[in-house]
Amino acid sequence: MSDLLSHRLALLAEHSNLPLLRQCLHGIERECLRVDSHGQLALTPHPSMLGSALTHPHITTDYSEALLEFITGTASDPQQTLDELDAIHRFTYTRLQDELLWSPSMPCPLPDEADIPIAEYGRSNVGRLKHVYRQGLALRYGKTMQCIAGIHYNFSLAEGIWPLLQADDGDRRSPQAYQSSRYIALIRNFRRYSWLLMYLFGASPALDKGFLRGRPHQLEQLDADTLYLPYATSLRMSDLGYQNNAQAGLTPCYDDLDSYTESLHAAVSTPYPPYAALGIKDAAGNWRQLNTNVLQIENEYYSNIRPKRVTATGERPLQALRARGIQYIEVRCLDINPFLPLGIDLAEARFLDAFLLFCALDESPCLAACECGAATDNFLRVVNEGRRPGLTLRRGEQEVGLQQWAGELLERIGLVAAQLDQSLGGEGHAQALAEQRAKVADSRLTPSAQVLQAMRDTGESFTRFAMRQTLRHAEYFRSRPLPDGALARFEQAARESLQQQAAIEAADSQDFDSFVEQYQRSLG
Repeated sequence: MSDLLSHRLALLAEHSNLPLLRQCLHGIERECLRVDSHGQLALTPHPSMLGSALTHPHITTDYSEALLEFITGTASDPQQTLDELDAIHRFTYTRLQDELLWSPSMPCPLPDEADIPIAEYGRSNVGRLKHVYRQGLALRYGKTMQCIAGIHYNFSLAEGIWPLLQADDGDRRSPQAYQSSRYIALIRNFRRYSWLLMYLFGASPALDKGFLRGRPHQLEQLDADTLYLPYATSLRMSDLGYQNNAQAGLTPCYDDLDSYTESLHAAVSTPYPPYAALGIKDAAGNWRQLNTNVLQIENEYYSNIRPKRVTATGERPLQALRARGIQYIEVRCLDINPFLPLGIDLAEARFLDAFLLFCALDESPCLAACECGAATDNFLRVVNEGRRPGLTLRRGEQEVGLQQWAGELLERIGLVAAQLDQSLGGEGHAQALAEQRAKVADSRLTPSAQVLQAMRDTGESFTRFAMRQTLRHAEYFRSRPLPDGALARFEQAARESLQQQAAIEAADSQDFDSFVEQYQRSLG
């Protein structure tokens, strides 16, 4: 354990400071495809009884009209967050009729590209902008890749921790600048160690054969309908044969917030010739993409973790970060565990809390170019072959065994977990850590290994396995109807969201071309 980590843990262990660890905030965003009763992509519109995908605070869509996204509020207790996510699922199932929520991250068998419906958000300028942005994603990356689902874990440290650490560090910057610098340091450590999350929680070692659309790949054939890699943990996070040249050269600097925002600003402002060749509009004048830059908007950058700040109405993410600094981080690399109804459980959430707090408190020097490359390489090694016996990773100038390095990290994370348990009471974090130690000792316990074993045991293809889990989870949610009061609150939220969308549409007075031009200029 580094001296700095030891010192900071001792500071937080003081009686007056220990309650701060109970004030970390959590939020979860879970994506999942709507499918019909045969496990085919639902081609129906977003159900209006769920409310407006544009304005509903908890139920929206991501890329496709069929790709639902459930968004919880924030809570200091991750169990409360999971309970809210559970309630959203239960309400949704009351409105899906015979449709289902696909359980894994990798999609069901997909129709032809042209038949995958892009999400619609109504007639307002902001709704059209969201739709055109997604048209641009289809143009740049293809629709198939956009149908992959995941879990995003939002996390922030207690506000009271930052002045405590700043005073201890003797740092004379503004509180906002210090807090942002500490979150950037967390992100640097996340880059160093996120391969561990992919080993422990990766759950997508296989996929439907049709997903790759005949593109060249390095996957093996498990059966007539399934492709896989025998030691993969998360094919969702591998390149799967898709390379985007525009983003390949985009490596935002995580030295500080200013350099990060500057690199993203450049990407949303710099034309990319192949996109320029495609054009913003087609020959008939219909929009194809928002612009021809490396990124249409900031959120197009496919990162494993993002610094975040809640935005005001009409405010762009970069504007919010520049104006008010980093408020929380969003972990974006988590697979949906197809054995879990919610795709995530309390043990995973508790381990994530300990892991992220470790990343925030441990030493985090700036990443040299060689270390950036090693972090990327380690991540890809683990998603493609993380369970391979004897797999090694790059640490400094050395190659070190995954099991050895994972064990050392878990020892250090365990000290953070113990302090969380001391603050909260109980042994929940220690138990979550013990589950992860068992996976390091025996890779057969990892979700990715269990997915492959379940398919082998039953002789099922990926699609049949996924459908079996989907039906099991549908029964789980449908067998537990919401109490009348909770159901009424969801129904009211749906109605209010539709009214809000209508009000936005009625208030629009600007033509769409001018709206987009103004939006593009908003970053300066």
